[in-house]
Amino acid sequence: MVDIHTHILPAVDDGSKSMEMSLQMCEMALADGITHMVASPHCNYEYEYNREGHSGRLQELRTSFGGKLEFSLGCDFHMSYENVQDALGKPQKYTIGSGPYLLVEFSDYSIPPSMDHALSELIDLGLVPVVTHPERNPILQQHPARIIEWIELGCIAQVTANSLTGFWGSTAKKTAKWLLERHAVHVIASDAHDPRRRKPILSEGRDAAAATVGGEVADLLVNANPEAIVSGKPLPYHP
Repeated sequence: MVDIHTHILPAVDDGSKSMEMSLQMCEMALADGITHMVASPHCNYEYEYNREGHSGRLQELRTSFGGKLEFSLGCDFHMSYENVQDALGKPQKYTIGSGPYLLVEFSDYSIPPSMDHALSELIDLGLVPVVTHPERNPILQQHPARIIEWIELGCIAQVTANSLTGFWGSTAKKTAKWLLERHAVHVIASDAHDPRRRKPILSEGRDAAAATVGGEVADLLVNANPEAIVSGKPLPYHP
């Protein structure tokens, strides 16, 4: 399996606190059947995103883990005005690897109508915004049809594996299922932050999704689709 959204880099945001913790998370991911992890540090008002520095940190992790996993660098990109303006000028500063896919995260407190235009601007550059964990956003939980509109615009949607198992509560689980039923989920990722609560585990989310969409589609959401994302290729499953 391929996990496109993790906070595996040590001591750069609210994810892993140390190299030791990162290595423990890598072992958990490997044991779960994950073969490729995308390190996606936050880029928001609290955490500065330093692509060069993060690349060096990721190489340290890659070396320390002895080549047992593949890694790519991405970004948990907060959709603020300042971030969007910077990305319009330097899009590959934030994308996964050197491809077109950009993980985008919305505020829990306000999603103005101007976000539609901002997403369109990114899409017009050739980027594919990946809307991260919309099922956990309180605003989108109340208006899930907006996610469908963004998909029709050219975005894809990523739900969190443990939303499907109920970790984030009944509303997040219900919203994730609503999206699955409408074929509006393109990838499942862990959004792992640590080895205890927010773990780098995909298999449980995949199995929970299978109860709604069947095993074949659930497998595509953790294998073929995220593999295409890290490779910068079109999604094989894009309903």
